[in-house]
Amino acid sequence: MAEIVVNDGNFETEVLNSDIPVLVDFWAEWCGPCRMLSPVVSAIAVKYEGKLKVCKVNVDEAMEVAEQYFISSIPAVKFFKNGEVVNESIGFVPQPKLEAIIEELI
Repeated sequence: MAEIVVNDGNFETEVLNSDIPVLVDFWAEWCGPCRMLSPVVSAIAVKYEGKLKVCKVNVDEAMEVAEQYFISSIPAVKFFKNGEVVNESIGFVPQPKLEAIIEELI
């Protein structure tokens, strides 16, 4: 399953009401570290299909959600479980570090 594009209109449905844990990648087109993180997020989406939902939020297009979750630096990865943020990572991080968080989550 590929990443799900999430915006102000579908954030609640896709993330907060999800039956499984969710990784949300807050990013922007102009952000170099975001572009570096993108293939890592894609690989995680494939590896954890069915166990973890992977969503991408473009902060330039979903300003309400970005503001609601106090996104001031990107890339920002937030992990949700039962509609609540349970962990987060700011900046580029290697795949093993994100997977360690995921393994605790699922």
